[in-house]
Amino acid sequence: MPSFASPPNPQAYYEQVWSLVRQIPTGKVAAYGQIAKMIPPPIGVEIETYAAFAPRWVGGAMAACPDDVPWQRVINSQGKISERAGAEKQRQLLEQEGVEFDAKGRIDLKKYGWSGGDDDEVSQPRLL
Repeated sequence: MPSFASPPNPQAYYEQVWSLVRQIPTGKVAAYGQIAKMIPPPIGVEIETYAAFAPRWVGGAMAACPDDVPWQRVINSQGKISERAGAEKQRQLLEQEGVEFDAKGRIDLKKYGWSGGDDDEVSQPRLL
């Protein structure tokens, strides 16, 4: 399996990530991998390779996101905020939106997870 530190066209991929993250409603969260699954693999990237690297690519997109992207709503698959600079600010922003954390610092994804569907209509971006 080839290694991809970043998507073949990072800017195009990041734009798709940001478009999806902008759709996450206030008080809801989504995981890096969940966002990745909503975006089709770029041309020339095998599905297995995409599955292995895409959550990291989403993380890269979130690290570089514009100010209008609600970055705080993207968390890891365990329902936790990933350890890094800005983690405490992320928790504060989520708590201000009404998101609750348990004693272990986890968010209940059944309660606060964004499905990307149902009443939350998602427009699916396509990679050119």
